[in-house]
Amino acid sequence: MSHRRQLIVLAIALVFLAVAYFANRSQVGGLPGVLANDTKFTPLSVQEPQLRLDQLAKLQKLVYSGTHRNIFTVTPPPPPEVFAEKTKSPPPIVGPMPQPILPVQVPGEFFGFALMRNSGKRVAFFKVGEDVIVVPEGDTYLNRFRLVRIGNDSADMEQLSDGRHAIVMMVQPAAIGDPVPAPMPDSSPGINPQIDGGEMVPRR
Repeated sequence: MSHRRQLIVLAIALVFLAVAYFANRSQVGGLPGVLANDTKFTPLSVQEPQLRLDQLAKLQKLVYSGTHRNIFTVTPPPPPEVFAEKTKSPPPIVGPMPQPILPVQVPGEFFGFALMRNSGKRVAFFKVGEDVIVVPEGDTYLNRFRLVRIGNDSADMEQLSDGRHAIVMMVQPAAIGDPVPAPMPDSSPGINPQIDGGEMVPRR
């Protein structure tokens, strides 16, 4: 084979190779185009396409307050600890202890009363030692008490220093002689001589 014929065969082979190359390239490139033409695009239906920054901030501030447990274990979580409120003890008292308030003590014994005939005012009889003191309602007794009211079996006394009251019950007096003067001959039974200008009817 001559040199000229070899060149012709080589040129023909190159032509066939070029045709085969371009034919294969057009088939591979056209396949995606065919698939794209067969697919129909459908956009998403979004009502509010803008970014909700307020809800994003709310999610960022959200803190989980539930029970924390290991999700890889089957055992339940321990119960939450309940802390008992500590009872506050009263503050210590600084300084001297306050003294208890004692009840009002009225010296002497209330052993009877009498009714003034002309005024209707009552007077009480108190025995202090060997002395008998006659105190009308409203007057002072031993310069420390005021006789507020005379009842049938008690006397209401007020302490002048602080205004506190005490109820003195009537007692049966011991034999002390005759504390009330004897009736006059012309007096009716149960009537005693005049005291402060009025007649007294003893009551016991």
